[in-house]
Amino acid sequence: MMMQKCSLVASLGLKHSSRISITPVRLLSTSKVINSDKEDSKPPINYEKLSRRDYRYIFPEFLPDPNPQFRNTFCEKLQRRDMITRRDKIEIPEFYVGSSMAVTVSDSCSPHPNKLSRFVGMCIDRGGSGLQAWFILRNVVESQGVEFMYQMYSPTVAKIEVLRLEKRMDDELYYLRDAPQEYSTIPFDMEPEILPEESPVPVNKTIVKLNPRPWLRNWEQMTGFLHGLEITDAWTTPGKIRRQERAFAEGSLQWHQQTLQFDLMRDYRNTIPVEEQDQLWEEVGEKLEDRDKQMRKVAAKRAFVRPVKKL
Repeated sequence: MMMQKCSLVASLGLKHSSRISITPVRLLSTSKVINSDKEDSKPPINYEKLSRRDYRYIFPEFLPDPNPQFRNTFCEKLQRRDMITRRDKIEIPEFYVGSSMAVTVSDSCSPHPNKLSRFVGMCIDRGGSGLQAWFILRNVVESQGVEFMYQMYSPTVAKIEVLRLEKRMDDELYYLRDAPQEYSTIPFDMEPEILPEESPVPVNKTIVKLNPRPWLRNWEQMTGFLHGLEITDAWTTPGKIRRQERAFAEGSLQWHQQTLQFDLMRDYRNTIPVEEQDQLWEEVGEKLEDRDKQMRKVAAKRAFVRPVKKL
């Protein structure tokens, strides 16, 4: 019985195998082409998008508040539309902390017949997002430090000029309040300095030497975060030296703050993701570029001096 089953299975297997035709698989030259197509199917690099990412330094007010508690996408979109409209009315040029600027605002108490007042100073700080963007100018008038805080998109602002475009090594220059007045003095009749086309923004590496104590802040505790100031005789008495040693003792608040510059999560929470930035610059980037080109043409015409015929 077992022999009959085996012979039956063998006969069925032979009959079934006779119907199956095994063809050898050949590697065609087109297979390599298909693989190369897969390799070349990567999306092309959008260099325009990469260049627009630098706008976060030129137009930081267009970036929303990184705190999600104050985020409202619909309100942010309306504010960006109003900001573009406002930029069509007045010139808001590129500037950074450390740039010398002149701002003209409408003032009902001004002795000027057009009720306009103009202030020249150095930008010591800027901040805010959206229509709440602001910046602070500082100058020395009659041996007295004077500061004005302006709302960038305020309807009272009539004109914003950049007299000297440059950067500083720090994001805030509040230590100029405790520095000699020569570091903050800018002449009111200063002529604008126009940089050559496509030239990088210069960085002013001036080191500010602070006055002796008293100071408005404890600048000796911020020497690890600020690079543009120099302190001489910060601890003049043994008591101040012991107080400083206790402040930076292991486990203290100042001791923990020394690692803030290495806190990557802190930087991540204070920034906007790159994907959101790309969407934002895609929305307003073209309009900002067109407006910037128009401003550069106007600035070039102002800088052009018509030659005078010699008799």
